[in-house]
Amino acid sequence: MRISTRSNVDPFIVMDVMQAAARAEARGEHIIHMEVGQPGTGAPRGAAAALTEAMGQGSLGYTVALGIPELRARIAQMYGEWYNVDLDPNRIIITPGSSGAFILAFTALFDTGDKVGIGAPGYPSYRQILKALALTPVDLPTSAENRFQPVASDFAGMDLAGLMVASPANPTGTMLDKPAMAALVEACAANGTSFISDEIYHGVEYEKKAVTALEITDEAYVINSFSKYFSMTGWRVGWMVVPEDHVRVVERIAQNMFICAPHASQIAALAAMDCDDELQQNMDIYRANRALMLDGLRDAGFTSFAPPDGAFYVYADVSDLTRDSLSFAAEILEKAKVSVTPGLDFDPERGGTTLRFSYARSTEDIREGLARLKAFMAAR
Repeated sequence: MRISTRSNVDPFIVMDVMQAAARAEARGEHIIHMEVGQPGTGAPRGAAAALTEAMGQGSLGYTVALGIPELRARIAQMYGEWYNVDLDPNRIIITPGSSGAFILAFTALFDTGDKVGIGAPGYPSYRQILKALALTPVDLPTSAENRFQPVASDFAGMDLAGLMVASPANPTGTMLDKPAMAALVEACAANGTSFISDEIYHGVEYEKKAVTALEITDEAYVINSFSKYFSMTGWRVGWMVVPEDHVRVVERIAQNMFICAPHASQIAALAAMDCDDELQQNMDIYRANRALMLDGLRDAGFTSFAPPDGAFYVYADVSDLTRDSLSFAAEILEKAKVSVTPGLDFDPERGGTTLRFSYARSTEDIREGLARLKAFMAAR
């Protein structure tokens, strides 16, 4: 039986790394996980309690495609609290994770073959989802001087149908400030380029608040999720804010592609938004882990990286150590029993000389992982 050319997407390398780590664990080895961006904390206790109560009151079925009104209203309230943005809840669409939002956004905005710019290094699934939808991802090599974020000159004259940005970014943790974000929005508007802002790591910030594109324009797609700040990766629930005249377009697509986001997850997500104390305790863990990583990686011999503004990653230049990050990550797993992600996942052209270290797990794990990395590097 034939398969489509659209299905010819690259593997998500970090998932392959996770599988290799799982095989090692199955052999009885103790692996420290620094490869995956999954919070070591679980969903807030209030979220689980709300779902337990709801399940006792009756069955959970389909919701409307846009999501339960209470959750949409609560998210709109959050934009007022976090960013002083007065957001109409009718513009909010609840999605099955941010991945579902990407599919909806790309389907709503682009036609077959359209070119969409994505910063490199960047989240690899942007590229692969675009390919699977018969769209053309265009890597925009970013520079250290621009904190690995795209600038308007990176795509001047490219005739892009869309631009995808992420702030805080994966894998670098760097953020766009308001002038930088505004410059990108203005450049896109001048060229008829749709602007999509991935804000999945908002809330996971250290020295300053991340900027939402909604502070600058209503003519953008803004994507977020309960996976990171709210520690709800496995619940698969996110949201998207779209211009008012796009709501019905996206709704029709969502009705046919997904019907709705999981009802149970929506109930839990609504409760999670009022678990501020527990969520800030999680942030205390990330702050402690970040401090450990910045010192510990340098002490181990990984010295070239930009301190992250947000998220929970350090993206390190290891060009002095290897030109093959895939093999180097495999060596670290084998000898140090620490699982890290090769940069090829995020930058196919330049990622052979970079590694991403995640510090989303427990502080105890981070401390142990750094000790193992130091011993590995000393013996190498």
